[in-house]
Amino acid sequence: YQDYYGKELQKTEDLKTNACITSSKPVPKAVRDALERVHEEVCLESCWILDLGSGSGRDCYLLSQLVGEQGHVTGIDMTEGQVEVAKKHIAYHMEKFGYQKPNVEFLQVYMEKLGDAGLADNSYDIVISNCVINLAPDKRAVLQEAYRVLNPGGEMYFSDVYASQCLSETLRKHRVLWGECLAGALYWKDLYRIADEVGFSPPCLVTASPITIGDKELESIVGDCRFVSATFRLFKVPGSSRAGPGQVTYNGGIVGHKRELVFDANFTFKEGEVVDVDAEMAAVLRSSRFAEKFLIQPNSLPQGGDGQFLWLVPAHRPHSC
Repeated sequence: YQDYYGKELQKTEDLKTNACITSSKPVPKAVRDALERVHEEVCLESCWILDLGSGSGRDCYLLSQLVGEQGHVTGIDMTEGQVEVAKKHIAYHMEKFGYQKPNVEFLQVYMEKLGDAGLADNSYDIVISNCVINLAPDKRAVLQEAYRVLNPGGEMYFSDVYASQCLSETLRKHRVLWGECLAGALYWKDLYRIADEVGFSPPCLVTASPITIGDKELESIVGDCRFVSATFRLFKVPGSSRAGPGQVTYNGGIVGHKRELVFDANFTFKEGEVVDVDAEMAAVLRSSRFAEKFLIQPNSLPQGGDGQFLWLVPAHRPHSC
C-alpha cells in the first residue's frame, strides 16, 4: 500500500470510494483561522500532540500553530517520501509562525513500533490519526502504543473506517481495497474490545457516516458488508479519577465552543447547564484537559450500558473477528 499511496493515487479523483475523503461539514472557526495563521490563544496551547500517519505534514503544521511555541507536534509516517516533504518545509513554517525554535518534528516509523523512534511512555497529551490505522496489520499494537505514549488523562482522537461484519480473507487481501482503506477496516465491535484490553475508556463515538463505493467491480467483491467512516475519542483514564457517576456543569470558555461543547454523539454540554453523566464520562472529564472547564459533582445516576454504534447493525453478530 506504500506504492498505492505514493504512486497510484495522484489526486482525489483517483479514489474509488469516499472512505478517505473528509466530510463537507463546516470547519470550526479556530481551525479556519489557524489555516490562515493564528496565534496560540486556543485550547490546545502547550499541548504535546502525536499525529499517526502525518503524510506531507499539513495537519502537523496546522497543529503547530494551535499548540503554540511552548507545545510540540510529532508527525510519524511509514513512507520515506512523505516524511522528506514534511521535513523540507519546517524552517519555512517556523519563520512564518514567528517561532524562535521548531515545535514540530517528523519521523519515519511504523505506528505499531513507536519505540523504534524513541517515543517515550507518558509523553503526549493527544494522539490523532486520520484514516490510516486501517492500513496497519496489527491494530491492537497501534492502540497499545498510543496508550503507552499518552499521559494519564490523555486522549486519542481519530477517524477511521469500520466494517459491519468480519471481513473475508479474499477481501482483506485485495490490493485496491487495501489502498481504498476498506480491506483493513476493523469490525466495529472489535474496536470496543481492543480498546478495553489495552486500557482505554470505552470509545466515545463523535460522528459516523456511510461509505459509498463508486466502482461496480469493488461492489461485487464487498457484497453485503457495509462500511462507515467514524470518529472516536479514547481516553487514558487513571484509576484515581474513577469515583462513580456525576453531575457536570460546563463553565464555557473553550475557544470555538464558548457556549456549547459537542463532546460526542451522546453528550452536548451547554454553558451553565447541569448534565447527568455516567461514571466513565465523569472520570474522563475529571482526568482530561477539559477538567478545568467543568464543575463535577457526585451523583447517584444508575450505570448505563456499553457504547453503541450509531448505525443499524443486526444484534446477532459474533463477539470478534
